[in-house]
Amino acid sequence: MVMVLYDGSFEGWLTAVFEIYEYKLADVQFAQEHACNLSMFHSRHTVQTNAAKARRVWQSLVQRNSIDAANAVYHTFLSEQQGIDAVLLRYMQHAFKQQKPVETDYSHPSVITVIQTDRKVRREKHRMEAFIRFQLTGDGLYYAIAEPDYNVLPLISRHFEQRYADQRWVIYDGRRKYGIYYDLKQVSTVQMQFSQQVQASAIQQAYDENEQLYQQLWQRYFSSVNIKARKNTRLHLQHMPRRYWRYLPEKMPEGR
Repeated sequence: MVMVLYDGSFEGWLTAVFEIYEYKLADVQFAQEHACNLSMFHSRHTVQTNAAKARRVWQSLVQRNSIDAANAVYHTFLSEQQGIDAVLLRYMQHAFKQQKPVETDYSHPSVITVIQTDRKVRREKHRMEAFIRFQLTGDGLYYAIAEPDYNVLPLISRHFEQRYADQRWVIYDGRRKYGIYYDLKQVSTVQMQFSQQVQASAIQQAYDENEQLYQQLWQRYFSSVNIKARKNTRLHLQHMPRRYWRYLPEKMPEGR
């Protein structure tokens, strides 16, 4: 058994796939370097992320299948499900072995997993694009907190960059402790480590003086368009699951 250690990034994983073929590694397991616990029965292969190797694997997948298939692999990786890197390796091995595209080969277990997981991640992406609510801080920065089920911040950055191109903003993933920041020129990744208690108090103190008024107006607007006679709780929860309510101003008590 060979334990393949990589840095946890998608580029690092693509590099690992390249080196599995390069060094003819068999019977492999993946582990991220910071969370590795080797047993005495494992040998180790440490991967140094290499952009050129990663690009070759990506381009090969696109050429043999399609850009949609390659994107599905990327989305599946972002799901962060346990053991998904090994599932994706089997998908890649299957794809490289066949003489035709495998993205619709529903007889192969790894293909089915990728199709299903890709669909879930894309659904979460669209929900984040719909449910992100920015709040204005005193220094003119628009700030939003989210806790998506999957690591979709890399997938939503383009949407918000295009939609809010004239303002500085940051979207923080409270579950993964990092964010994406737009400085009016480009989007970059930022790391922020603090507890939820500190997070809540610090952001509240930094709000623009008019922010609470804006939130109250938004809450009243939401209440005014919500016709009680047509209330359908089941349908509402289907489109806006309760787990997203925590950071939605319209779901917070008025006057908060």
